[in-house]
Amino acid sequence: MFDVVTGGAGFIGSHLVDTLVAEGNEVVVIDSLCAGRRDTIARHIDSCAIRFVQADLLSDGWQDAIKGADRLFHLAADPDVRQSAVNPEPTMQNNIMVTYRVLEAMRHCNIPEIVFTSTSTVYGDARVIPTPEDYAPLLPISVYGASKLACEALISAYCYSFGMKSWIYRFANIVGERSGHGVITDFIRKLKDNPAELEILGDGKQVKSYLDVHECVAAMLFALRAREAVNIFNIGSEDWIDVRSIAEIVAEEMHLPEVKFRFTGGERGWVGDVPKMQLSLERIKSRRWKPQLGSRESVRLAARDLVRSG
Repeated sequence: MFDVVTGGAGFIGSHLVDTLVAEGNEVVVIDSLCAGRRDTIARHIDSCAIRFVQADLLSDGWQDAIKGADRLFHLAADPDVRQSAVNPEPTMQNNIMVTYRVLEAMRHCNIPEIVFTSTSTVYGDARVIPTPEDYAPLLPISVYGASKLACEALISAYCYSFGMKSWIYRFANIVGERSGHGVITDFIRKLKDNPAELEILGDGKQVKSYLDVHECVAAMLFALRAREAVNIFNIGSEDWIDVRSIAEIVAEEMHLPEVKFRFTGGERGWVGDVPKMQLSLERIKSRRWKPQLGSRESVRLAARDLVRSG
């Protein structure tokens, strides 16, 4: 199998590359290294297990590297939900326009399959929790969520117009080693700067699902057994954890039992924040996959790994 991974030097992408290489696949990684890090896949580059192309997908020159591929995993994106409310332009370009360019390159190179990492934020403030894949209407409340939903629509249109197949994965919060953003890394950074006090955005009562990155990759590859034109799956855990509890876990892992918490207030931590999120996993569970870890265990493992490596 010849796989292409855009964003393959990033958090989830690098873990996916690890697994694809371990399975003996031929792999090309395309990453601009604006958010990803070369060191996450350096051993694969040095051993010639993969071909690495450093390129901005908004430019040209990378398209020849994907010719002959059997499948393209499209993970390259601007993942910053908060910043998308401050300056939407990078989100529009790096999510929607990049996805369009990837689809066009696939069309011209006759690549038949795309795997796309979407997000739970496409559901907005869902009235049904746990939220199933067929929930409607999809009304994102962040520019980031809207951009991912637009990408989903483009992918669906290309599949039905040009005979492609797609797998669209709507993620809960994916956490673990190599993560470069999110609540856990934010807390670690803040506590390094000030071990006595931790600022927590919102009231700390926001509850969401978290899943270990290794389980996420396993679910992504497992769901490839579905063979419809467009296959949509939620990927997450079957429970949730509140932000205050995450702060307590991070403080424990950093050995800071006396830290004081300071809350900024309000049910949302930032513009576009969803106070409650848990995804229904019934669709993927019906195909005999379920997570082995819950949110608390996933957060604990991630905090431990990030504290140790940072």
